[in-house]
Amino acid sequence: MKITDEIYQVGGSGFSSPEDAAIYLIVFGKHAAFVDAGCGRSLDKVINNTKAYGISSQQIDYLLITHCHFDHTGGAEAIKDKFQCQIIAHKLDAKYLEQGNDTVTAANWYGSNLKPFSVDRKLTGSREIINLGGRNIEAIHAPGHSPGSVVYLTESEGKKVLFAQDVHGPLDSSFLSNKKDYLKSLKLLLSLEADILCEGHFGIYRGKKEVAEFIESFL
Repeated sequence: MKITDEIYQVGGSGFSSPEDAAIYLIVFGKHAAFVDAGCGRSLDKVINNTKAYGISSQQIDYLLITHCHFDHTGGAEAIKDKFQCQIIAHKLDAKYLEQGNDTVTAANWYGSNLKPFSVDRKLTGSREIINLGGRNIEAIHAPGHSPGSVVYLTESEGKKVLFAQDVHGPLDSSFLSNKKDYLKSLKLLLSLEADILCEGHFGIYRGKKEVAEFIESFL
């Protein structure tokens, strides 16, 4: 599904496996990046959807992880092997991916196990810039749902596009969720005044008003 001429949804329920959170593709010139990787159970569908937009495996520079949960990361290692891309995640969640922790990553919710994999770049700051094809993607630490939850903000067609995968939560002690941090992060997301929100399970929201109303509904 085309979101802008540079941003697409290539995975998620209805696109790949029903258990997958949304998988987005950002294409800036000859360079591209995935946002999240799904469970990894329908990688062929993700690959075919990516190829449908004329994107070759050599163009994928990054896999941007929003947080460590299995429905977003179970397919990460397979995507890295296929596309030879660099995996980026926040250090506070990266350690559970590298440990293969089935509880914090919620792999056990899916009756599965997370095979440990290495994270190539660990985000440490509250805000960091990722360069893709000479364009900026800002990684913003937004903890609460998990300790190392990250949102990614970029611009396409003159609009601010926010990849904030699990705005809705949920909060659970097994995830190491923190309600105070979560509410603070929701207010941070509102302050970004995005024109388009690409969420993990609830689809695409367009227009500053619609984006803000969706985020506010969880405060």
